[in-house]
Amino acid sequence: MATKRDFYEILGLPKNASDEDIKKAYRKLAMKHHPDRNQGDSAKVAEEKFKEAKEAYEMLSDAQKRAAYDQYGHAGVDPNMRGGAGEGFGGGFAEAFGDIFGDMFGQQRGRGAGGRQVYRGSDLSYAMEITLEEAARGKDAQIRIPSWDNCDTCRGTGAKPGTQVKPCSTCHGSGSVQMRQGFFSVQQTCPHCQGTGKIIPEPCTSCQGQGRIKRQKTLEVKIPAGIDDGMRIRSTGNGEPGMNGGPPGDLYIEIRLRKHDIFERDGDDLHCAVPISFVTAALGGEIDVPTLQGKAAIDIPEGTQTGKQFRLRGKGIKGVRASYPGDLYCHITVETPVKLTEHQRKLLRELGESLQKGGAKHSPGEGSWADRLKSFFS
Repeated sequence: MATKRDFYEILGLPKNASDEDIKKAYRKLAMKHHPDRNQGDSAKVAEEKFKEAKEAYEMLSDAQKRAAYDQYGHAGVDPNMRGGAGEGFGGGFAEAFGDIFGDMFGQQRGRGAGGRQVYRGSDLSYAMEITLEEAARGKDAQIRIPSWDNCDTCRGTGAKPGTQVKPCSTCHGSGSVQMRQGFFSVQQTCPHCQGTGKIIPEPCTSCQGQGRIKRQKTLEVKIPAGIDDGMRIRSTGNGEPGMNGGPPGDLYIEIRLRKHDIFERDGDDLHCAVPISFVTAALGGEIDVPTLQGKAAIDIPEGTQTGKQFRLRGKGIKGVRASYPGDLYCHITVETPVKLTEHQRKLLRELGESLQKGGAKHSPGEGSWADRLKSFFS
């Protein structure tokens, strides 16, 4: 007969490992060697390792069995010698095993009164569109969301008035059935009653046996100052109600920023395009630019070109987690005059001739461009 491996060695832990360390180590091995995750030639080896990890966890997760094992070794927990370890999925093992299945298959279930399975309600999503100003300042809003109330006709039982709800004959009211799969067994939702543990022979005509009716309710929502596009606000317990007395899900309010006529947001910074006249760009001057706090003045230096950027510190948005506000970037666009009168055309031609006589000093960009063209074509 083969010698059994040390339980601590199987789990890869020292003898002073904590209960949490034991549980984590077992979960890791069980996920790795689970039969559903190993097929073909490696399935048999994986099954043996899964059994080995299961036995090690069963012994070390029980305080009494662990103490006996630490003192006497395998003999201390051998049922043939001491009446020790029992078979099955009881106690801490069942808890850990359930956690593993929750990780693998995304189940969110638990146990309610009478052993029935209870299910957490689904989360809900609500898209809320707000303006940039509202995002910067924050706001209190009201939204209407779907809600469920007990049916007034059947008072929440789901049964037609004058009739009774009966326990499910398949699961005897527990809401789950035991299913054997090879060397282990698992509990599954009863296929007859869908986990409710009850059967309604004559459903209520008002709620079709659900025991509840869908209605709308108004919810107060506080939008924090600085919130950005794509962020979510969580409203705990305002999602879909749970089943069989399970907890409700949550409501997630997803923020959508409405396109602004002037500003574009980039994190906590704001950007805006500022058009200026040909004359202002050439001669310079002071112009007013908009900010979320009001007007601000900036000095345009003589000879400003399109693309020039001015930074106004602290005129952006203070983000939800920021300690100070961002900046406002003003991007200058020089406008070319349009719809000129004949007199204006004449003045511009005279100006153009005067500028040409002055050479490249009036148009340094044009001069360097001409030089690069000559170099390119040569």
